[in-house]
Parts: sequence; C-alpha cells; structure tokens
Amino acid sequence: MSGRSVLGGDLGFISLADCFQILGGNNSTGTLEITSPYLSSPGRIYFVDGNPVNGESCSTVGIDAIYSLFGWLDGRFEFLAGQVQIDRVVDHSRMEIVLDALRMLDDGLIQKVGPANGEAMAVLGYDTAVQGKRRSLPVIKGPLVDYMHVIDEEGFRDGVEIVTEGGHGNWIWVILEGTVRMTRATEKGILDVARLGEGCFIGTLTSFLRRDYVRSATATAEGEVQLGVLDTQRLHREYASLSPEFRDLIPSMDRRLKKVADRAVEVFEGKGPTTTQLSEGEKMIIEEGTSRRNAYCIKEGEARLVRKTSEGYLPLLTLGEGEFFGNVPFLNMGLEPRNASVVGGGDLDTTTVSVESLQSEYENLSGTFKNLIDNTCICVAITSRLITHSGTARRREESMA
Repeated sequence: MSGRSVLGGDLGFISLADCFQILGGNNSTGTLEITSPYLSSPGRIYFVDGNPVNGESCSTVGIDAIYSLFGWLDGRFEFLAGQVQIDRVVDHSRMEIVLDALRMLDDGLIQKVGPANGEAMAVLGYDTAVQGKRRSLPVIKGPLVDYMHVIDEEGFRDGVEIVTEGGHGNWIWVILEGTVRMTRATEKGILDVARLGEGCFIGTLTSFLRRDYVRSATATAEGEVQLGVLDTQRLHREYASLSPEFRDLIPSMDRRLKKVADRAVEVFEGKGPTTTQLSEGEKMIIEEGTSRRNAYCIKEGEARLVRKTSEGYLPLLTLGEGEFFGNVPFLNMGLEPRNASVVGGGDLDTTTVSVESLQSEYENLSGTFKNLIDNTCICVAITSRLITHSGTARRREESMA
C-alpha cells in the first residue's frame, strides 16, 4: 500500500464517523487504515472522491467489512492519499453508511472490539448518562467552510432558539463551531429531526428566494454555537445564472425535504399507514435496489416513493407536478433508486431529465452552493431513515398489542 499520509489520529479522539465526514467533505481519494491493539491485522477502507468504494476487515470485504470497523472502539487510523487500485463494490453513500452503522451498533448487530468503556461509547454517539442508550441521532458535519460567502458572525448560548418553527426569515447560516439541534413540534412532543455540526447549514436552498419564507423546524443551540451569516444576494445571483431546469430542481429538493419531515412527524404521532400495497392501476416505475440511471420530471399526476419492508411498502412521500425523481448522481438523498421504489398511476406523465447537463452545471457551482445542495441531501437521507425506524417501532408495538 502506497500513498502520502495526510491524516491520522486516535479513534478515541476522532471517531470513524468523523473520519468519513472529513474525507467526504474534502473529496479525498486514498486508503484509510485502522489498527486495533486487540487484533493482529489492520482494517482498510478505500475512498474515491470522498466516497467509500471497498473495505477489508479480517476475512471480510466490501460493505460488511466497513460496517464491522465501526465496532473497533479502541485504535488508531491513518489516511494515505493517492489512487486506489481496487474494485468498486460499495454503492452506499458515506452518510448512509454512518447512519446504518450507528443503528447497527445500537441494535447489537456489529461486534464491538475493545473495552466498551464510557469514553469509547461517547465517541460512538452514546450517552452514558442514560445507561448506554444511544442518542437519537448522531451529529452530522459538513465540509470545510468557504468564508468567501460569510458576511457576518453570530454567537448563541446553550439552549437558545436560533430559528423557530413557523417563524419567518430569509437568513441562511453555516455552523462554524458547535452543534445545533433541529426539531419539529408534534402532538406527542418534540421530535428530533437532526443534529448538525460544523460545516452544516441552518436554512434551506429556497429560503433566500421568498420574502414570506416560513421556517419548517426549530433550531436550538447545544452548548456554545458560532454561526456564519451567508451572503444571500451572492447566492441569489448564482441561482439566477442557472438553467431553467436546474433552477426548477432547487425548490423540488426543498419540497422533498419538507415532505419527508412532515411524514416523519405523522409516523411519530401514530398517524398514517406504516405499510401499504400498490393501488389498483399503479405500476412500478423504479424498483428499489436497481441500478437504473434515468431521471424524470413530473408533468402531470403523482408518484409515490415507498420503501420495502417484510410486510409490504412503507410510504415515504408523494411527489407532484414539477418535482424530480430518479438517479441524479450529485443528489444522493438515500432514496431512489437504491433505497426506495417509485410507483405511479395511469395519470402520471413525465419528461426525461438530461442528467449530464445537470451534472455539468453542478460541477461549475461555487463550493458554498454545492455544500447547500449536499446539506439538503443529507437532511433528506437522515429524515427518511427516521421514518423507517419510527415505522418499524410502530409495527413492533402493534404486533405486541
């Protein structure tokens, strides 16, 4: 194995989840080698452009090897930058892997290697004050902040509400230091939607486009928080320079985020179905788990996004006129085609989207605009996972009743 060592440290200080986010935010290519004092052989995760493509751990390879490495509670890591000569066998996004691994650790599906002491458990996202129960959500971190778009800074003390659900406002902030808790109010109490760290954003892609924009969640400081105020006029000029198709894509992403958040609240409150079957006249347009590469925009009718379960399909959200679905490479939202199916009725009419032209525009965006898009994708992925976990819990409760 060759390469230039550019990052290293102790897993007790920087967790494997944090390593994923650092390497992803910098679009790093190379090999992450992990060693444990309790095992004779190192584990390795191979990254290309910030995404894991393969892994090795003892006699295991691929995605299973990567998951197993999240169980190494004590050890060191080193990242060697350079080209990797290995087959790409993993198509999960880095955030999907982190979220799934933390859930699997919580469920006891990943074997822990090393002393499961309080410090190590805390690094993995566990709250030792509640007897080892994992916090509801891990802290998500974004890429390095582009200070060219920051025009001011603001500080908030622990517990202060930065924005309030239902309030109006157009500002967008990037988190410079600290953690922000995103919540929704429900009939059953407060629902944690996400916990955002450095490099993530408060505010959506379209909040700077509408004067009457209504905040869809409450953002509260966890500890001391320092935020950077983004130059929304600069963002607006960049948005205006985009093609009509790309400009239509931006609000479609925001609507999708709001819809999955609304659905998460619904499932949390015990409302709406947790399993369904295809309705009469509906057909499968994109099946979950396929490698279909097309993308579409809805002209008329509706399309439903659903996720497979052992009892049927879990409804996630419904898309309408002007909204996009399918495989757009830079929109990794943890849904279709790998983690959700798309079904539609006979009245559904779509147009094919030129993925290549959208990809070309995306690559020419400023770093901040790209990061805003990526942040939205991460939030959609987190929230759709929340729907899945809440739906599973509800079905379990109903079966025991």
